Amino acid sequence: MKELSSSYGRVFIGPREEVFRQAVFLAGGQRGRNSQAKTFTWALTGGTTPQEWYRWCVAKDALSPGLLATTHWFTSDERHVPLADDASNFGHADRLLLGPLQIPAEKRHPWPVALPASEAAAEFARQSAAWFRPGQCFDLCFLGMGADGHTASFFPDSPLLRDDGGRLFAAVEVPGKGWRLTITPTGLRSCGLVVVMVLGAGKADTLHRVLAGPFDPLILPAQFLKSCSQNVVWLVDEPAAARFLSA
Repeated sequence: MKELSSSYGRVFIGPREEVFRQAVFLAGGQRGRNSQAKTFTWALTGGTTPQEWYRWCVAKDALSPGLLATTHWFTSDERHVPLADDASNFGHADRLLLGPLQIPAEKRHPWPVALPASEAAAEFARQSAAWFRPGQCFDLCFLGMGADGHTASFFPDSPLLRDDGGRLFAAVEVPGKGWRLTITPTGLRSCGLVVVMVLGAGKADTLHRVLAGPFDPLILPAQFLKSCSQNVVWLVDEPAAARFLSA
């Protein structure tokens, strides 16, 4: 893969298969850095990109037994819907990855969506704290990026980008999209490694604006990752990188 540096983190560019393999490689490397810990916390993301990666992981038997033995699974953000709903981020991970891999129930940590949104975020923070090392959030956090530049549940002009109150997790109402439960900017800055996977030509213009355009995270929320760039890796397939490479 081609590796480039940016003020938003390291950027790896290659064919989609290599992007998927690099995601697994990064997970294994991050687990190795914390090899003395009994558990490894991994937050997955939502949307169509991870669903394709889940299927690939299962088909390729890509995740090693050692990694699976110690990993506890979360999602970085969630729609406030039942897990059985087709819009549920953890629901997709459960049906396409965790279930087929026979991950024990005690290692699966969905957001408690049966509670009201604000209570669900607080309860998730309370439950998750048992698995985090002092002063840290997830060991590994996967993110995607939408065509509008959003990541996690930070959409343009999100109040969380102005002030998240120092919380690791929060509930936020997104106009026209309902309530979301999400890791916060503070939470992402507290993660061991943040991996942003961006696939497809439909993201090319936005990715170019994020990585090479004027800095304004209220317009392009993914740009806030500049504040923790030392812990951020972008995994980008060639169609999504087309404009960035030609700049």
